[in-house]
Amino acid sequence: MTDKPAPIQPDPTAADLIRPDKGAPATAIHLVAKDGFDAWLAQRSAAQRAQLAAQKFKGEGYSHAVFAEGDGIAVVAGVADPAKLSSWCLAKLAEVLPAGSYRLADAATIDAAPSLIGWVLGQYRFDRYRADASTEGARVLLTGAVRAIDAAVAEAGAVTLVRDLVNTPAEDMGPGEIEQAVEAVAKPHKAHVRVTRGELLERAFPMVHMVGRAAGRSHAPRMIELEWGDPAHPRLAIVGKGVCFDSGGLDLKPSSAMLLMKKDMGGAAHALALAKLIMGAGLKVRLHLLIPAVENAVSGNAFRPGDVLRSRAGISVEIGNTDAEGRLILGDALARAGEEKPDLIVDFATLTGAARSALGPDLPALMAREDATAQALLDAGLASDDPCWRLPLPESYREWLKSDIADIANAHSNGFAGASVAGLFLDRFVPEGIDWAHFDTFAWRPTAKPGRPKGGDALGLRATWAMLQRRYG
Repeated sequence: MTDKPAPIQPDPTAADLIRPDKGAPATAIHLVAKDGFDAWLAQRSAAQRAQLAAQKFKGEGYSHAVFAEGDGIAVVAGVADPAKLSSWCLAKLAEVLPAGSYRLADAATIDAAPSLIGWVLGQYRFDRYRADASTEGARVLLTGAVRAIDAAVAEAGAVTLVRDLVNTPAEDMGPGEIEQAVEAVAKPHKAHVRVTRGELLERAFPMVHMVGRAAGRSHAPRMIELEWGDPAHPRLAIVGKGVCFDSGGLDLKPSSAMLLMKKDMGGAAHALALAKLIMGAGLKVRLHLLIPAVENAVSGNAFRPGDVLRSRAGISVEIGNTDAEGRLILGDALARAGEEKPDLIVDFATLTGAARSALGPDLPALMAREDATAQALLDAGLASDDPCWRLPLPESYREWLKSDIADIANAHSNGFAGASVAGLFLDRFVPEGIDWAHFDTFAWRPTAKPGRPKGGDALGLRATWAMLQRRYG
């Protein structure tokens, strides 16, 4: 392609997919559980029962059927429990129904709020590179859950932002494009953005500079910082790993492992989306967003195995593997965040294959210093259908990062507990006494699920947002 697509912008369309119900014409959606299907079916007419039987509808989850009702048609959909809807129970419907307006038939007795985000995200498409991009109309849900609409639209917009950023190929989502995305999110809220590059980056954030310098001028490394909010409010630091493409450096990845490395900036995407939610809701915090943005490339000036890097924190780091670069740039960012003595630091990173081996693609690994903070995140994840799983930070494993010639090594050689050892490396750069939580997230769906297509995705974002609202709301 000769022309790059337009920069990623905050998604404006979510609000068009859920609207307050003002009595406009709409197709009714009946929700039924499998164990309640027979009772529901008994209340239908003989003709309706025949129509449903012809479609072999039995109330199974994520299945649906249409039948005549009044002067038009209605939809019936299977859910686990109509009285306790989940985030994703309406997502499949939103994917497959014809364009038009819909409302829940029993809206007065159903709490639709939890399902609204799935209705929006079920209609997500990443088609900016496709000549045959979909032009089909939207499915609009009319609902009486007016107070829940804004929350669902905001969360869906944040998830969409993560997906768009992660799905975009590295040539069109380098450090400069991440900077543009931060500026786009900051502008409506008059947040202050500061970007450190070049010689100043080398002095102020030496590990960020060292990891990114091999990419050259076209994808030059930088530290992107955003500040917003009342300085009198508790300071909250959000940090995201922004490795826009990871070749592995001189410890080169095999080609099969490079195929998904456009997603190695998924931590930055999560951090930016969370910042968007925080500012949009006017959360009572002093927000400090930090995104070290680099490409880990190969050239004559690439950093090498055996090199010793200095860091912003004054800690020297011996390089055991150039493919363990994300923790290096995060180390500088965490040190900078800690200088402001925040009430809490949360970082997101697509950091280790070990976390995926332990937990698979759906569960982000959570590590935290404070048990109360970890439990709050775990509880919030379960409540928001965005579960995470805590991994430990064992003191006894710190010795695996010892170096013979430097203060710390960036990689250990025994192959055990890779996610936790990476967490211990990061912990070294967070000043003592600061509450800190770390998400090792995959940021990718290898297979599609209702409302969650294959590709970039937010894992741990909604859990963190739910926790922050409770803590600072």
